[in-house]
Amino acid sequence: MTTTTDPAPAPDTLRGGTAGATDADLAVHLLRLGDDALVLGQRLCQWITRAPTIEEDLALSNIALDLVGHARTLLALGGRLDGTGRSEDDLAFTRGDREFTNALLAELPNGDFAVTVARQLAWTHYAVPYYEALAGCADPDLAGFGARAAKEVAFHRLHADNWTLRLGRGTPESAGRLQAGLDRVWPYTAELFDEDDVLRRLVAAGTVPSPGPLRPLWEERVTEVVTRAGLTVPAPDWQARGGRAGLHTEEFGPLVAELQSVHRQFPGGTW
Repeated sequence: MTTTTDPAPAPDTLRGGTAGATDADLAVHLLRLGDDALVLGQRLCQWITRAPTIEEDLALSNIALDLVGHARTLLALGGRLDGTGRSEDDLAFTRGDREFTNALLAELPNGDFAVTVARQLAWTHYAVPYYEALAGCADPDLAGFGARAAKEVAFHRLHADNWTLRLGRGTPESAGRLQAGLDRVWPYTAELFDEDDVLRRLVAAGTVPSPGPLRPLWEERVTEVVTRAGLTVPAPDWQARGGRAGLHTEEFGPLVAELQSVHRQFPGGTW
């Protein structure tokens, strides 16, 4: 199977690309993005019946549903390009832990509601501009996905911004919990903007945009929201990485087991 560290070779260069970037490279990138959406969506599903209010039950479940939809599109595209013929269901439900290549941020445990808000703030302010950049791709499938996903995640971002302001400007308890959530989440944000050889080849070929140049915009926008909330943007002295290479947190295994539990019990089942 394709991995982030040793992608399977493919003889064909990408449509409209340059020598050196292959369909296998694009498959790796799409699986990373798809895993981000799938894993984050699964984390948000864990709030169902446990959110602070019924309205938040509905909001978080709808956000999760959008993310699962994004994952289906990305995994299906990646499965067609990686040479294995795997479907989105194969990729979601039959891979082992080490074969998932999501950023570690997506898999962080929910914690209390303030931790989830901090994670959503960091994630959505990255995802919206990156999906907007994907909308400019030459490939019509990628461009169509980017345009649709950017609009949907923009609502997720608004939800995260509003809760950041409500908690930060609320009580000393809510502000303290949100600041603790930001401190918990921030060491995991740098991985979102990393480039490796696979992504560099794709960027050089003009196939996909790099997330790296978006980091100053991300920092500006999250700083503006956090400052308005009366809180401080963390400056961590360490950064967590490894998710893109299949190295995950201790809590990831149980999350994958939960995600795949029905498929493991009833392989090949249909509804």
